Amino acid sequence: MGTPLAWVLFNVFILGLLALDLGLFHRRAHAVSIREAAAWSTFWVVLSLLFNLGIYLLVGRDEALEFLTGYLIEKSLAVDNLFVFILIFSYFGVPAAYQHRVLFWGILGALVMRAAFILAGSYVLQHYDWVFYVFGALLVVTGARMAIRDDDAMDPANSRVLRVARRLLPVTVGFRGTHFFVRENGRLLATPLLLVLILIEFSDLIFAIDSIPAIFAITLDPFIVYTSNVFAILGLRSMYFLLAGIIHRFVYLRYALAFVLVFVGVKMLIEDIFHIPILASLGVIAVALVVGVLVSLRASRGERGEVLPDPPPTPGEPLAGAAEPGADVLPKHDEEGDSNDTR
Repeated sequence: MGTPLAWVLFNVFILGLLALDLGLFHRRAHAVSIREAAAWSTFWVVLSLLFNLGIYLLVGRDEALEFLTGYLIEKSLAVDNLFVFILIFSYFGVPAAYQHRVLFWGILGALVMRAAFILAGSYVLQHYDWVFYVFGALLVVTGARMAIRDDDAMDPANSRVLRVARRLLPVTVGFRGTHFFVRENGRLLATPLLLVLILIEFSDLIFAIDSIPAIFAITLDPFIVYTSNVFAILGLRSMYFLLAGIIHRFVYLRYALAFVLVFVGVKMLIEDIFHIPILASLGVIAVALVVGVLVSLRASRGERGEVLPDPPPTPGEPLAGAAEPGADVLPKHDEEGDSNDTR
């Protein structure tokens, strides 16, 4: 579907929107309000649906359904990614005013990574049919692991990526505004905000391993896979600020997401035996997600005097007992200290 001109025009359009976002609307660091997040979320969803309508009018019904299904899958899996964002921001004690900048650059990096993944995946699937079944099996295993995983065991402090970054990068004590690097006393130093960005990028890399094969189960058209991914990711920042205060209520959503992954994985595995129409796939996925959200919201209302777990910290609020922002992400020194360290 995607001609070279379509690829160029789409990417120029998206880069223009991102430049407008950062350069005009979010030039100054500030805490994103619920109202602002809701407005931006609405904007990205409406823009995505208009693009979907364009595909329907210019290309056809099936391609439009493929885009919508891929967009829905990616958007729903992105909600699971928000849990990780909250953990990372809370662990580092990132002020709310800095979070938008981190997510902006994190999502820009995610677009580049996913474009590479999608082009590579499309090439492999076109030349090696057996990889299709590998992707299907991967999704089934990933869905099963998602259903049984222990969320309490997720701790940024245990990240190997963070440990490597600590060893390789000299890091300032505390943040330096929205800067990722600063020069102090003649030394170029990273700030804790860069470590946050690294973890955000790595978490999206892991989630891309799930989401991109899932969309290939819907369509093999790289342009539809890419555009549906892009539109879903672009709304991720505003969705984070919109849902961060209530995301703890989605207690059963991960089981719905696990079902979706298993469903599309099985769809890939049985494609040669039984073809599930795209409209049926869209219906199954939509129903599963709606049921997951509704059951979660009902269960988290605290009926019958149930004691619900405490919600996660609000964006920018450090975990209870945590050190000052950026303090416990520094490489450890010996007791006598390091005279060359910038403090």
